[in-house]
Amino acid sequence: MTEPRDQALAALYEIDRLGGEVIAVPTSLPARVKRLVGGVLANREALDQAIAEASEHWRVERMPVLDRALLRMGLYELRYEPDTPTAVIISEAVRMAKIYSTEKSGAFVNGVLGALASAERSTDPAS
Repeated sequence: MTEPRDQALAALYEIDRLGGEVIAVPTSLPARVKRLVGGVLANREALDQAIAEASEHWRVERMPVLDRALLRMGLYELRYEPDTPTAVIISEAVRMAKIYSTEKSGAFVNGVLGALASAERSTDPAS
């Protein structure tokens, strides 16, 4: 895992696996990774609420840990990193879901992030 998103996913997975309570983001992470992880953690409650509303028949706490981390990170980027194109955010999340999560995770992450992107970036020409 050398890409920043992959590193952020690993950190978010580990944090979630350990109970989700973190006082500070590890300083050993690269700057972009720290920004993603810190942003997700700082906004987790609002991110989870939006994810719950967009994911039909799924409660956030019942989602696979990796899917939950990918959706949180993707929504964080959609909301707080406007310079990152929507298509890049979604395709990267789907790529990681296919590699690291379940067989059906790619389609699930794509569907939920697609719905969130429509709501978050309705005027984004890169969607």
